[in-house]
Amino acid sequence: MTPNVKGALLMVGSMAAFTVNDTLVKVALQELPLFQLVAIRGALATILIYVLARFLGSLHLNFPHHNRWLVALRCLAELSATFFFLTALKSMPLANVTAVLQALPLTVTLGAALFFSEHIGWRRILAIALGFIGMLLIVRPGPEGFSVFSLYALVAVASVTVRDLITRRMSAEVPSMVVTLATSLSITAAAAIASILEGWVPVSAGAGMLVASAAVFVLMGYLFSVMVMRVGDVGFVAPFRYSSLIWALGLGWLVFDEWPDQITMLGAVLVVAAGLFTLFRERTHQVTE
Repeated sequence: MTPNVKGALLMVGSMAAFTVNDTLVKVALQELPLFQLVAIRGALATILIYVLARFLGSLHLNFPHHNRWLVALRCLAELSATFFFLTALKSMPLANVTAVLQALPLTVTLGAALFFSEHIGWRRILAIALGFIGMLLIVRPGPEGFSVFSLYALVAVASVTVRDLITRRMSAEVPSMVVTLATSLSITAAAAIASILEGWVPVSAGAGMLVASAAVFVLMGYLFSVMVMRVGDVGFVAPFRYSSLIWALGLGWLVFDEWPDQITMLGAVLVVAAGLFTLFRERTHQVTE
């Protein structure tokens, strides 16, 4: 098996793990309050991430001091993304929320151009515009198709974009597992505090199993996403992140009996096509350099 094939399989596995986690959380949210669920899942995930980080020997703070502020800002962005994404996930079809998130390569590319002065040509600008048209078809900002939860999904995309732009500014000396552990700890702590105000409810055995399983799948997603960066060509592997939409379509249909309408599917196709083209142009630009 070539490194590129291994990388592609790891990327598909990572997207599958994250989507299964989203599915489990969406089911559990029918019984548990949001912050209680995030606090429980976060506590379990944090323990698993800590054990994994210790096993990999990647728990150290031997990196430039200013990066600690970047880690803190990244945690805040991730906290915002978690709240808005899960709130949208609770009330929107799984595939619709996942389709909106497929715009991330486009928003990150645009953000890097606006804030870091990274050059993008007219082709990628056109692809970004096409992708945003597709995103509008998914969320449908009108009196009939739009809901406040669509806005929450868009805020989640903006938050993840900020998170990824902050990550770009971090030194390569910052261990990925330290960032992951810090993020998990901050989200768990914030959710635990918020859950006190929201109130707790008894956790049934079924809900407990769902949350525990979600924590395991989150860990798998993190682990695979770290491993994928160590094998294969990033330009070859990156497009396979769009497999999450396929997983979301299948799980949404099997678990929730949901299937997007034709306009939503058209929007998703436009977003994915624009993202793939943007990744292709970026790879081509790097090769010519």
